Amino acid sequence: MMNSTRRILLILVALLVAMPVGWVGEVQAQAGAPGPPGAGRTEVEGKIKAVDPSGRMVTLEDGTQLTIPPGLNIPRESLKEGAIVKASFEVRGGQKVVTSMQVQVPK
Repeated sequence: MMNSTRRILLILVALLVAMPVGWVGEVQAQAGAPGPPGAGRTEVEGKIKAVDPSGRMVTLEDGTQLTIPPGLNIPRESLKEGAIVKASFEVRGGQKVVTSMQVQVPK
């Protein structure tokens, strides 16, 4: 009798320990954000439709507007219409602020 009670208790403890790990994995998958929980990063890929004169705002063909912060090291001459970009961004103050970007200039 004592062995079966002990076994059931161990199984319950193991389940309680394992369940939160599964929940965290599910939340990260739903958020679609790589990296640590709460990172809030999203990735986008597309062709540049327009670049504002300052080079701080890029509009992709699908209408996505990306804000490039001054501290991000991206050669501004590579940001031109027709270039393909892969970018990670965070939404700050309603704007999609780029955290990293790769630019492939058309040939």
